[in-house]
Amino acid sequence: MNDAGNTLQQTSDLLWKHWQEGSVLAALPLALLPANRQRAYAVQALLEHRSHSPLYGWKIGATSTAGQKHIGVDGPICGRLLAEQVRPPSGAIDLTNNRMRVVECEFAFVMGQDLAPQNEPYTKQQVMAAVKSLHPAIEIPDSRYERFETVGAESLIADNACAHQFVLGSAATCNWKIIDLATQTITAKLENNTAKTVTHHGLGSNVLGDPRIALTWLVNELSGLGVTLKAGAVATTGTCLVPIVVKPGDSVFASFGPIGEIDVSFIGSP
Repeated sequence: MNDAGNTLQQTSDLLWKHWQEGSVLAALPLALLPANRQRAYAVQALLEHRSHSPLYGWKIGATSTAGQKHIGVDGPICGRLLAEQVRPPSGAIDLTNNRMRVVECEFAFVMGQDLAPQNEPYTKQQVMAAVKSLHPAIEIPDSRYERFETVGAESLIADNACAHQFVLGSAATCNWKIIDLATQTITAKLENNTAKTVTHHGLGSNVLGDPRIALTWLVNELSGLGVTLKAGAVATTGTCLVPIVVKPGDSVFASFGPIGEIDVSFIGSP
């Protein structure tokens, strides 16, 4: 391994160490800070070797203008979903080592065909033709930085774009391809152990204008990196509503209209 490869591995090792310990760091040391997005993605790619299973899928972060401003980036970023981080629907998720403690309600696609890198950008029509199914999903993100909002895109990408735990709902049984996902409403209800219910609302248009546009962005981002979005992979397209703050003892039920429903509950130390 050359010096550049050693630096990438050292960056990955440092972030992985903090994930395993549940600890945080203020920022990457300057010597390990990726110089650009491509090198940051190269750090992120080393995560795949740490998983005992094939790559489960991909997530997109910062798909809204508000989200981009919140974390100080000028566009979306993507991260890898590892199989070890996937949790079943209606299950209890442990928040003990999660610092963000928010729920993000998202449209997720399962691919039916490989989309390999190509010179020309993929169109939305090409991408959607490769989709097998659409699902409601919930992401529970996290970061190893003390203040993830201030570290910048390269550091966030290297830290897997804040990917952490993920829940995939059942495939939509309706003819979802004729539904305008941009105008589809999402209603999420947060309940806690005091029996109080708080309702949150969102729209598909909150993710780059349309979840299908977000998926197309992901395919082209990966294509530019020389990465194939493989058949069977899950691609979750970003939160459709303002992230919902949760704590142990809470539960969240989200309805995506005809697309389906999904729910999770939370346990762990305060």
